Amino acid sequence: MGQYILAILTVTILGYVVNSSFRVISGGQEGLVERLGRYKRIIKPGLNFIIPLIEKVVYVETTRERVLDVDPQPTITKDNVALEVDAVVYWRIMNLPKAYYEVEDIEAAIANMVLTTLRSEIGQLQMKQTLSETDKINRILLSKLDLTTANWGVKIIRVEIQSITPPKIVSESMELERAAESEKQAMIVRAEGNAKSIERLAQALNLKPESEEFRKFLIAQTYVEANSKLSESANSKVIFMDPKALSEAISGLMEGLNNPP
Repeated sequence: MGQYILAILTVTILGYVVNSSFRVISGGQEGLVERLGRYKRIIKPGLNFIIPLIEKVVYVETTRERVLDVDPQPTITKDNVALEVDAVVYWRIMNLPKAYYEVEDIEAAIANMVLTTLRSEIGQLQMKQTLSETDKINRILLSKLDLTTANWGVKIIRVEIQSITPPKIVSESMELERAAESEKQAMIVRAEGNAKSIERLAQALNLKPESEEFRKFLIAQTYVEANSKLSESANSKVIFMDPKALSEAISGLMEGLNNPP
């Protein structure tokens, strides 16, 4: 009976030793091995031998690129406008021992560092700068985060601000401003078009645009167009104009065309 129990114990111990002597690490991962509580080595993907009872795999982590999505966070610009900023960070572990021993929770530490740096940078900019210079902000964040997290064995690959959301009242004001600017540009384009049309018309009539004869022609043209549109209207009305004044204007115009200066 005692020999039977001894045999069971022996098999159990051998099974434990064999089972704990080997560790398989998947591709894209690394493992951290301690010997008697102290860091010993890194094990790579594949089958690895571990000394039973003396060595222990305490940490296994991916070395692939990872994505950290930072939820929208409240920030304040230099001109005291409250914004919500949403960012995403791409990073990877480059030194597994540092990532394990230098910081308690690597992902939480990176998230906190992103928030601190983001608020600091936004606080140095005017609101309009934050909306128009996101690429520049991304580069600054990348540089500062990569420098800080290097001590944690981490490489920040890129930082992207996904959205910057101003308060509703600010958004509405910006929309009105954009609409006014669009209307202003449209008026400028129309004015330039009219000026070119007038210049071409004056050239066709062999008149100077600033001459009295050309001004008379424009007045007559405007009168004719207005009457033409009025006659097309369903609510047409008769407008009486001094025939003498109209005749003098047209006669003067014809005389100017026939005898250009």
